[in-house]
Amino acid sequence: MSERAGTPFHCPFCGETDLWPHEAAHGSWECRGCLRAFQLKSLGQISRNHTSRATTKEAHA
Repeated sequence: MSERAGTPFHCPFCGETDLWPHEAAHGSWECRGCLRAFQLKSLGQISRNHTSRATTKEAHA
């Protein structure tokens, strides 16, 4: 499985869209709006059964 994650559309901290690749590591990004650096990492895929159970539990909570 690949550790590669996608390109973010906005900063998870401030919502700014002025993002640039960060030199620290693959999947690292820097936000020019709030001057934070962050990293994206894919954890893999989950099964459809897992997502439907989570949705059902949330609906009954």
